[in-house]
Amino acid sequence: MDRIVQLQRRRERLVLMAAAQRDAVARDFGPLERPFALADSAVSAVQYLRAHPGFVVAGIAVIVVLRPRRAIAWVSRGIAVWRGYRWATVQVRRLVG
Repeated sequence: MDRIVQLQRRRERLVLMAAAQRDAVARDFGPLERPFALADSAVSAVQYLRAHPGFVVAGIAVIVVLRPRRAIAWVSRGIAVWRGYRWATVQVRRLVG
């Protein structure tokens, strides 16, 4: 019976420690919540555009029809953004993996 009481007390201490650790993590990472939410939104947007490439093609077609010079500038910016995205994903994978 004494062993059961010891285990219950140990469990209570561990539960309290886990709660304290969760609070500490929430407090420490609180300032990063907004940037993470923004990054999550950007990833969701990219995933949506990957799933619906017709929207991308239609957008590019509209730009080309309306302003060819602007289209070239936007395409070059898009390529730069794409390269930056690819570089960032490689860097994140290196850090995580």
